[in-house]
Amino acid sequence: MENGEKVENVVIIGGGPAGLAASIYNARANLNPLVFGGSPYGGQLMLTSDVENYPGYESILGPELVEKWRGHAKKFGVRIIDQNVVKVDFSQKPFKVSTATTTHLARSVIIATGAKALWLGLDSETRLRGKGVSACATCDGFFFKNKTVGVVGGGDTAMEEALTLVKFAKKVYIIHRKNTFRASKIMQDRVLSHPQIEVIWNAAIEEVVGENKVEGVKLKTIDQRPQTVDQRQETTDRRPQTVDHRLETIDKGLESKVYNLDIDGLFIAIGHKPDTGLFTQQVELDAKGYVITLERAYEEAVKKMINNQNPNSKENLKIGNWDLIENWKLGFGNYRSMTSVPGVFAAGDNVDHMYRQAATAVGMGVAAALEVERWLEVSS
Repeated sequence: MENGEKVENVVIIGGGPAGLAASIYNARANLNPLVFGGSPYGGQLMLTSDVENYPGYESILGPELVEKWRGHAKKFGVRIIDQNVVKVDFSQKPFKVSTATTTHLARSVIIATGAKALWLGLDSETRLRGKGVSACATCDGFFFKNKTVGVVGGGDTAMEEALTLVKFAKKVYIIHRKNTFRASKIMQDRVLSHPQIEVIWNAAIEEVVGENKVEGVKLKTIDQRPQTVDQRQETTDRRPQTVDHRLETIDKGLESKVYNLDIDGLFIAIGHKPDTGLFTQQVELDAKGYVITLERAYEEAVKKMINNQNPNSKENLKIGNWDLIENWKLGFGNYRSMTSVPGVFAAGDNVDHMYRQAATAVGMGVAAALEVERWLEVSS
């Protein structure tokens, strides 16, 4: 059912750092924001143990930090409903935001649904999250000073995680289920030439070992021999000289074997997935599902102009169905957090595919809230 004719000034979808930060600013601007916090609420921080890199707290548990934000928001009268939004309609105004039981009308919306790290799906991995298993080297690398850690993955994210971890750990293993990386060449070169990093090719994690903390992993070799001599040469040339007898076992085509690797921490770096399935066909998303805000749209347009043989083409100023020239003519150019739908804004990890930090999400949420306030002043 619809809540009568009441139209909210702003509905915020998401109860993590970006959404709660936005709600505090909007509440102080007397906009009486409504937040759908989700169920469970709080985002990725609810799975984080010690947080030591959020300004103002030398050390705080992730869930505790979320509760402090929620308490702060409620102090200013923010209404938080811990339900999931199941449907939105941005095709007409006022916008419609629906849960399983209610539909709410809104003059503006902030999308702050965040993103989820992709995991291996092992019971032992789930049990030891926050106890040595992590998906963020920037967040947790500090806890592994002079220790040995493993990184799972073969893309740029895994390379970046490994290079961050070597600033703290004495040894970093990259565990990759294939015999070549998909990462960019420059990132591969940095990793393969680093003396503290060793690559374990053609191996998958069967189990994370440890009761109360990570003590190691159980690996299973995967036979993925190159099909030709040329491919074999290219592959082996990319491998660091430190890789030991494990490769010989794989290359000779012997049966897969399981063995233990002693490590103190395990970082899963197989990617993130923005929680934006709800907004498909509603706002412009990139190929990976991240919401494209106006700020990023103009960045993409500049890249197209630089790379396009016809830099003056108006096609460079189109992102999907989004015409940036018309956007600019209508005066929307200063709303950097705005999506392809005027009045719908986005902030946090569902936009940010680079940093993915609580502090950056908070900043993005504040920016979106300030822009919503301006937007409502001029669009009413």
